[in-house]
Amino acid sequence: MEPAASEECRYTYEQHKETADWLLDHTKHRPSLAIICGSGLGGLADQVKDPVVFNYTDIPNFPQSTVAGHAGKLVFGTLAGVSCVVMKGRFHMYEGYPLWKVTFPVRIFRLLGAGTLIVTNAAGGLNRGYQVGDIMVIRDHINMPGLAGINPLSGPCDERFGPRFPAMSDAYDEQLRGLALAVGKELGYGPSLHEGVYCTLGGPNYETIAECRFLQQLGADAVGMSTVPEVLVARHCGLRVFGFSLITNKSVLEYGTREKANHAEVLEAGRQAALKLERLVSVLLERMKGKGLV
Repeated sequence: MEPAASEECRYTYEQHKETADWLLDHTKHRPSLAIICGSGLGGLADQVKDPVVFNYTDIPNFPQSTVAGHAGKLVFGTLAGVSCVVMKGRFHMYEGYPLWKVTFPVRIFRLLGAGTLIVTNAAGGLNRGYQVGDIMVIRDHINMPGLAGINPLSGPCDERFGPRFPAMSDAYDEQLRGLALAVGKELGYGPSLHEGVYCTLGGPNYETIAECRFLQQLGADAVGMSTVPEVLVARHCGLRVFGFSLITNKSVLEYGTREKANHAEVLEAGRQAALKLERLVSVLLERMKGKGLV
């Protein structure tokens, strides 16, 4: 269950604006794009040019990242010529944070002027055709905590951010998905680049064999412990969204095996495949800029 929190504890619109205004006062960059880096994928932030870096601990109202592979830095600058802000480390429900706190940065991005959010994550491959190191463009998601009523949009709705009942049938931008797949093909990623459905769970434990089989039956191609809450809030406040999953381990689907998922292997697989993902994102941003999409 989501950690209990009184309504008085929730961030107000004014607190969101306080944080956004503080950041705007401390950097000349005005991002049109925001990127959230998943486990072991913070190398994207290292590619940012003319960087201005803030530790999460220095930003008013900002939560703190507590997980290995999440550095806890907010990086402003340009990537492939696009003005951006990059989260090098995200927040998770399993860290004990309520989802309204996990997703706090997304509304900050909107107030900073960003119009597009790119989310990345390390995920387990449920699809038997996926291999470690493959990249999945997220076509859709299954929100398991949400189906149980745990949703960052629960509670009072401030319509300065968005409507009470946002649609999610078009959560992941079709034009950007198509562009990413075309770029991946040009880069020679064809056999290792897929489009599929991401399923989020609460964590922090990895899935049982029975759970993995169940998720397969639901139509999930990859599974992880993040991303979807941020996507919900991003779409609620009008951001265009695009997402990648880097397949860092194959989900265990058979009994009688000694295979087990572990975080160290996830980080190592992410490190080895990160350059491929960084190249894909860089070229994608160049194409987005050329087409006036960012």
